[in-house]
Amino acid sequence: MAAENIDDVVDGLAEIVREAGRAGDRVGYFAALYRQVTVEVRTAIHDGLFDDGARMDRFDTHFGNRYFDAYDAWRRDRSGPRCWREAFGLLDDTDTVIVQHLLLGVNAHINLDLAVAAARTAPGEAIHALRHDFLLINDILARVVLAVQESLGALSPLMSLLDQLGARTDERILDFSVRQSREEAWYNAVLLAHQNEEQREATIERLEVRAAVLARLIARPGGLVRPALQLIRGTESDDVAAVLTHLDNAVK
Repeated sequence: MAAENIDDVVDGLAEIVREAGRAGDRVGYFAALYRQVTVEVRTAIHDGLFDDGARMDRFDTHFGNRYFDAYDAWRRDRSGPRCWREAFGLLDDTDTVIVQHLLLGVNAHINLDLAVAAARTAPGEAIHALRHDFLLINDILARVVLAVQESLGALSPLMSLLDQLGARTDERILDFSVRQSREEAWYNAVLLAHQNEEQREATIERLEVRAAVLARLIARPGGLVRPALQLIRGTESDDVAAVLTHLDNAVK
């Protein structure tokens, strides 16, 4: 699928969530989170909160198409960027908890796709004019993340185990991943915006390798986190459709 505007991105994500609900496919978990973020961005565009709403529509479209390209490549022949292959490759792993599926998508989309989409939207010196709107999305993400975290508390009754182990706090699990990763993505967007094609390919390769390493750490954490995740998984619902409905309605 290929989006031509932000409405297409919302519709495409909604269709993935619907199909995932019917098929019991965990690919819908991240898609549900991403759909809600995109809806909030679209609302902010319509409300005139960004310096350049039309530019943000183009930006979100490029960003969404990065996800759709990865999704289509995986469905077609299990190809695509390595960090996305790590994320999609665990969809049938019944030991992976909900928050890991969410984080694997967040990692790939922000640590790889975001900088590429930003640089494509505003190449060269134009990238600097994008910064204010780029950072404004952090506030939108924070609101959605908070709502999703509250949903996770209901979906994963033992998530407090990770708090006790120091592996889950607002900063370590979602908000920190989003905010710090977006700061790094901005740095990489500026870098990409000023590079030639050969340099961009090398930078994107570096970002992809780093995101793949992070994905493996999220998927297979060490120490006491692993047995804690096993306990958490034992209390989570196996009803993928019900989990999707809950996640997809986290933002009221």
